[in-house]
Amino acid sequence: MPVIRMEFLIHAPQQICFDAARSIDLHMESTAKTRERAIAGVTSGLIQLGESVTWEAIHFGIKQNLTAKITEMEEPRYFVDEMVAGAFKRFRHEHEFIPLGQSQTRMLDTFDYTSPFGLLGKIVDRLVLEKYMTDFLRTRNEYIQSVAEAQAKDIRWQ
Repeated sequence: MPVIRMEFLIHAPQQICFDAARSIDLHMESTAKTRERAIAGVTSGLIQLGESVTWEAIHFGIKQNLTAKITEMEEPRYFVDEMVAGAFKRFRHEHEFIPLGQSQTRMLDTFDYTSPFGLLGKIVDRLVLEKYMTDFLRTRNEYIQSVAEAQAKDIRWQ
């Protein structure tokens, strides 16, 4: 059961970071490489507690669907999405936003998952999947960071 943890310092207020991370539209922009798109549930805007989204994407050359539900939320401090259906045996994805003064936020991202297929899944994790997911999440989080920082900069100039 790999656990991927990342930390980013974002030069933007906590609320901007929180909203950027739960934006369906921003998620689709950040995952353009895998052609990820929301096809059911919440398909645009900001996802809320108890809501779900089904994503269609191409990973490893295979079109896949994955449904995730927001199972915990304390705005603007954290939210958790968990897989309801999809390729993983299970996953829990925690997003935490810690304010550092008025204009900076520490974003913590923890992705805890179990691959399907037992021992074979563990081998695939070690050889391919953990690195793939780490790169995927890093790309997405860097995009969130850049969008949040641009929004914060725009607000300061208004």
